[in-house]
Amino acid sequence: QVQLVESGGGLAQPGGSLRLSCAASGLTFSAFVMSWYRQAPGKERELAATITAGGIINYADSVKGRFTISRDDPKKIMYLQMNSLKPEDTAVYYCNALYDYGYLNYWGQGIQVTVSS
Repeated sequence: QVQLVESGGGLAQPGGSLRLSCAASGLTFSAFVMSWYRQAPGKERELAATITAGGIINYADSVKGRFTISRDDPKKIMYLQMNSLKPEDTAVYYCNALYDYGYLNYWGQGIQVTVSS
């Protein structure tokens, strides 16, 4: 029933931009902490950005100043605006929804982002 669907990935040049979207269904979106994780080949999954139900935002140092996370609760969509892209940003990006109280944790299928010249 619960679904998180990422879109907007693909290929970008270094210095370019992409905007990822995560469309949620089957959950009370406004009550969840929403996050973007990413995993590069051969590396562990890392938390790139998170935004709480109250709008508190945190970024990994590696993306701070370049990426912007946001959420549209009426539309049940979370976004990740990625600017000044670097080859090191190449990874599969995953949408995550977390509800701590009565623990619920959901993942999207992931979407590829490739930054290359």
